[in-house]
Amino acid sequence: MPSFELVRAFSIHVFTASGAALALLALVLATGGQWAAMFLCLGLALVVDGLDGPMARAFKVAELLPRWSGEGLDLVVDFTTYVFVPAYAITVSGLLPEPLAIPAGMAVVITGALYFADGDMKTDDNYFRGFPAVWNLAAFYLYLLTPPPWAAAVMIAALCVLTFVPMRFVHPLRVKHLRIFNIALMALWTALASVALIQDLEPGPYVILPLVAIAVYFLIAGFLRRPA
Repeated sequence: MPSFELVRAFSIHVFTASGAALALLALVLATGGQWAAMFLCLGLALVVDGLDGPMARAFKVAELLPRWSGEGLDLVVDFTTYVFVPAYAITVSGLLPEPLAIPAGMAVVITGALYFADGDMKTDDNYFRGFPAVWNLAAFYLYLLTPPPWAAAVMIAALCVLTFVPMRFVHPLRVKHLRIFNIALMALWTALASVALIQDLEPGPYVILPLVAIAVYFLIAGFLRRPA
């Protein structure tokens, strides 16, 4: 019989893999046009992604179960939740110029796949190099703001290009510089985004403006990077 430690370790892998199940549910909801519910599932997948790593390290999953690669599993799940499902939502959103919708979705999955394959995607002090393929957040803002089609196309193109630009993007949980402030902003963002979902992505400016301000901060926070 496997020991309790082995069962616990494997259950953490199952917990990580549950993110893929949430991605499937999000895709099903997206095909039915239930966008708020889709983003809720992607948000729950973000919670899973934020918890599984600390749990795996705390319970030494890599040492107990070397047969299963937690890093490989995490990359597979993250690609589905951060890139693939959001790319579908962007493609069928109707918010892009019609001739550019499919090419834009293809650009998202191609650049996202290349980013996830980059073994040098993070700096030694845990900043991301280039736009970190958080297309779930890009799609959320696209649906929230519903910009003119040309502006939406420019936004998608710019983020695809920034994937390969050696700018620093902050990881809110792992970057030590201003960590408490970044975590507090993430908590505020979570609360505001939840309100937006409850209101079916049509909240008032009292929700939209702070969400935009927080997004702008995290886009430029890498420039506040303290030298290692």
